[in-house]
Amino acid sequence: MSIAWRDAMSRALYGPGGFFVAGTGPADHFRTSVHASPAFATALLRLVTEVDAALGHPSRLDVVDVGAGRGELLRALLGLVRTATAVEGTVGVSGEPTRSGRSGLIPPRAGSPETPTPTASARLSPDEPSSVAVRPPLAERIRFTAVEYAHRPKNLPQEINWTAEIPTKITGVLLATEWLDNVPLDIAAHTEDGWRYLLVDPESGTETIGDLVSPADLDWLTKWWLNPASPPSTDSDPSPGVAGTDPTSESESGFGAARPAQGSSLTARSRPGCPETPHSDHLRAEIGRSRDEAWADAIGRIECGLALAVDYGHLRDARPVDGTLTGYRAGRQVPPVPDGSSDVTAHVAMDSVASAGAAVARCAYSLVSQAEALRALGADGGRPPLSMAGTDPAGYVRALAAASAVAELTDPAGLGGHLWLRQPVGIPLGPAVAR
Repeated sequence: MSIAWRDAMSRALYGPGGFFVAGTGPADHFRTSVHASPAFATALLRLVTEVDAALGHPSRLDVVDVGAGRGELLRALLGLVRTATAVEGTVGVSGEPTRSGRSGLIPPRAGSPETPTPTASARLSPDEPSSVAVRPPLAERIRFTAVEYAHRPKNLPQEINWTAEIPTKITGVLLATEWLDNVPLDIAAHTEDGWRYLLVDPESGTETIGDLVSPADLDWLTKWWLNPASPPSTDSDPSPGVAGTDPTSESESGFGAARPAQGSSLTARSRPGCPETPHSDHLRAEIGRSRDEAWADAIGRIECGLALAVDYGHLRDARPVDGTLTGYRAGRQVPPVPDGSSDVTAHVAMDSVASAGAAVARCAYSLVSQAEALRALGADGGRPPLSMAGTDPAGYVRALAAASAVAELTDPAGLGGHLWLRQPVGIPLGPAVAR
């Protein structure tokens, strides 16, 4: 029996035996930035420490990972925090890792306190009272929370809390790396009498035309998805308050290990053997209202701090004419059949999501490419000097491998084409939040 795509995706991904609930986790099926290189986690830790500083180094700093998979990102962050604390028993004044240079892929910044300093002697300011002169290191203040529907992994470190719901009263950082693309959404086709929902048979993936879309979804389509009867707007600004934008390019990545970061009309339906869209001359739209609501709800759970969404997406003036719905299984792109055996995903209307979050946070947001964001956080992917090969051959090889890993993260045709949506809540836009 055919049902709405939103219901089919919800069951296939998060229902009993669903793709993200059962099995060993998504890492066996596709590779994200978290899996590609430790430089991704290192850069995020720098962002965390900058938010920590903006918050005045609170006694508790939350780091919440929404759509945590099997906790890979938080494991990496925890390991980095442990390492920073263990290195000669010291941390930087800011509590951030003391490593710098090519080995850590995070070069020191002008004015940043990266010189190792004994924790006991670290002071907030010479003018502050002695009662608050000693600041506990980041490792003692940070609290990690993974949000995922799957059961808690057996070997997950006890320092990482595991829950199925986003906590409230967050003070710190909320991370959402490739979460929004898996928030179930409705899909519509434009017919002679307007936009109608597409229904899907969960077993075969065959689609049929359903009812006219609801007034709320029609409003969303009118505002955020170009009407096929109207030419693209060239002078409207659908996303007020943007600190910076970097639209995705037209290039597309391969289907091998990582899910493609960008692309238009990149649908598995067009591949041989895939179910065809009925009335294929009609334009399709992926109604992102459910993603807007999910992001706005997440922002509303932050008392003070920063929310970061990292995902592949598109902007209003470059919506894909036939959608981006597709599936992934075992490292390969497959037809988007919502039977629970594969990932079902669609690119994110990032400007719409950003607007919904800003309405809750009442703060300007920043929307840039992953390549730009990572470079701002120190992961530049630069090759080590060739002279190093003669003086430190082993170190040269390690640095070269690290640079290659960063190059993958910043490749605009792949992971570097992801968009970073950074939404502050009650804190100013710092140097790594907007340029």
